[in-house]
Amino acid sequence: QVQLAESGGGSVQSGGSLRLSCAVSGYSNCMGWFRQTPESSREGVAAIDSDGNTSYRESVKGRFTISQDNAKRTLYLQMNTLEPEDTAMYYCASMPGRAGYCYPSWIRRPGSPWGQGTQVTVSS
Repeated sequence: QVQLAESGGGSVQSGGSLRLSCAVSGYSNCMGWFRQTPESSREGVAAIDSDGNTSYRESVKGRFTISQDNAKRTLYLQMNTLEPEDTAMYYCASMPGRAGYCYPSWIRRPGSPWGQGTQVTVSS
């Protein structure tokens, strides 16, 4: 069973940067970052498979970079050129996939847990 702990959120001005971290215990072929606001459902924004292949939601392409350090068992999300629309609670999660491939689903792997989340607030 994968267990997760997010950190690195904070408050920045528009155009600023943050790097989120997710400490991962357990193993998953595919990991991702999701975000949620009080007004919206949780949406996937970035995913990475066990070979390091990545995919992004269109709205964050070119601004966000997902990466992983297998030795440290940590998942990262580098967020640059932040916009007020990026304000949300960010979560990491295991996603459906197999070795070297994330299924194009943007959902959490059934039965896997959420972490506690980390808040990102971007002011204009």
